[in-house]
Amino acid sequence: MASQQSYYGVTPPISTGESSEREKEVTVTLMEELRRQNVFESEVDSRTREIVLGRVASLVKKFVRAVSLTRGLSETAASAAGGKIFTFGSYRLGVHGPGSDIDTLCVVPKHVSREDFFDVFEPMLREAEGVTEVSGVPEAYVPIIKTKISGIPIDFLMARLALSSIPDDLSLADDNLLRNLDERCIRSLNGSRVTDEILRLVPNVQVFRDSLRCIKLWATRRAIYSNVNGFLGGVAWAMLVARICQLYPNAIAGAIVSRFFIIMYQWTWPQPVLLKQIEDGPLQVRVWNPKLYPGDRSHRMPIITPAYPAMCATHNVTASTQMIMTEEFKKGADIVDKVIVGKANWSELFEKHDFFHKYRYYLQVIASSGNSDLHMKWSGTVESRIRQLVMKLEYVDSLTLAHPFIKGFEQVAYCLSDEEVQLVAQGEISDVIANRKKEDIDGKEGTSSVYSTTFYIGLAIEPKQPGTVGPRRLDISYPTTEFTKMVKQWEHFNDSKMGIVVRHIRRSGLPDDVFDAGQRPPKLVQKRGKGAGKSSDISPHKPAKKPRSSTTTPEVPFKSTTAANSSTPTPVSLVPMAEGYSSKDLNVKSPQLPFGENVAVATRPVGAS
Repeated sequence: MASQQSYYGVTPPISTGESSEREKEVTVTLMEELRRQNVFESEVDSRTREIVLGRVASLVKKFVRAVSLTRGLSETAASAAGGKIFTFGSYRLGVHGPGSDIDTLCVVPKHVSREDFFDVFEPMLREAEGVTEVSGVPEAYVPIIKTKISGIPIDFLMARLALSSIPDDLSLADDNLLRNLDERCIRSLNGSRVTDEILRLVPNVQVFRDSLRCIKLWATRRAIYSNVNGFLGGVAWAMLVARICQLYPNAIAGAIVSRFFIIMYQWTWPQPVLLKQIEDGPLQVRVWNPKLYPGDRSHRMPIITPAYPAMCATHNVTASTQMIMTEEFKKGADIVDKVIVGKANWSELFEKHDFFHKYRYYLQVIASSGNSDLHMKWSGTVESRIRQLVMKLEYVDSLTLAHPFIKGFEQVAYCLSDEEVQLVAQGEISDVIANRKKEDIDGKEGTSSVYSTTFYIGLAIEPKQPGTVGPRRLDISYPTTEFTKMVKQWEHFNDSKMGIVVRHIRRSGLPDDVFDAGQRPPKLVQKRGKGAGKSSDISPHKPAKKPRSSTTTPEVPFKSTTAANSSTPTPVSLVPMAEGYSSKDLNVKSPQLPFGENVAVATRPVGAS
């Protein structure tokens, strides 16, 4: 909060009133429901995290000391070089739950390089007590080491400051610490600086945490919690909740959650969400400014980080994902309104998404390879490009929405022949292959393990116009072909070891692994049996056979290079067209704030710089 003003944020609050008795009652029931939903960590697990972080802090000092000695520093100077860890993300915000990872920043002095982080610290991690997994990704946009210590996932980032030693009482709040740092170090530092600034800018930290736990659970259940796929990530959701807390500084969690859905539904995008005015700083680095940068003007739902240099945390949002989130805000507002008046329970807010029941047609994007370590990087690369495919699909006539699912479905298939490899790479996994185990192929010649990850995009199609005669065709060959070309431009792509397939599939042909037990619609399974030849399905559960020509670029990931070379991209068409995107939830009344509260107070234009 700026010293010259008496309120938090960039505008005055909408209301400074205390919460009503009813809002206090529903806050009690909200916290009870969150406990039932198991979003809180046990005291035992919390202590385990603290112990693990203590060991990690000591290991970072040991790492800095070891590197310092190799640089010629004396024993005394090497020991004094320090090294410190800072947590950020959900753990630092205080909203982590069972199984959550700990985002951890390792801050080191100037004589410790990023190469040392991967060449020295990573091997030290592998040798440390309780470490079961270690995977370094030095080429990532923000270089990272992922590990698991005593069962707790930890993501390590590194930042090298222009200091000869790192004192134990170091604070990262000073913008001048960013001087003379490379962009990767600035990005690494940004996570910790943003988290600390969010906590500083909310009027009541505990109310913020309780409200954010609710919104995180809701967003996860509704499958809109994913920055990489064009929705919002953890930091963006935290900033939205923090903004509502600023607008209602004396409200409690139940009231904050209620206002959250109404205000976010009514927000006048692309008006940015700001927790404080954007500030200039000591560096010649880009600060978010839509007046200056055309790229910043293209952001559909800008949510701006409060730490210098200000960045947009939501540049991945597309027209489709914005539409989906807006619909979810509206549905959430309706449910919470019913909770307030006693006509619904909080559990209804946390009902699971209906993504795999919602659309008649889907796209499957199948990434495959023959090596587990390679596949982790390949599937991650493909996932990071899914948003580009969604944006290309949004330009297709008759397609009103392209809805990406927030995670991929992984599978390992054990194949006895090149033919089986080809089928698996194209999503054709018969029951025989699916049930085969690793020991069934051990010692046999010509066998292969195929690692695949399948991503899904739901396709909402424009309703058939009155008077339209005959079937319609939806040609999505251009966006799918362009997408496969783009992902194959990855610098580590190897045509003989990796595969990428995009194909359409009907809802009735979706594989069992996308449904929870007992959730698959029975009637859709029954409909598949007759007239399968008329379906556009290529179902992984049918016996292995040559796939139809509705796949795009059906390369074999490895071995059968002849088959891979003989395949060419073909148009993808859906015949006949599905009914249009419709939902009973769209008929929900437009949510409104209580009498006397005006959302325009928060959404009026604010100076960007």
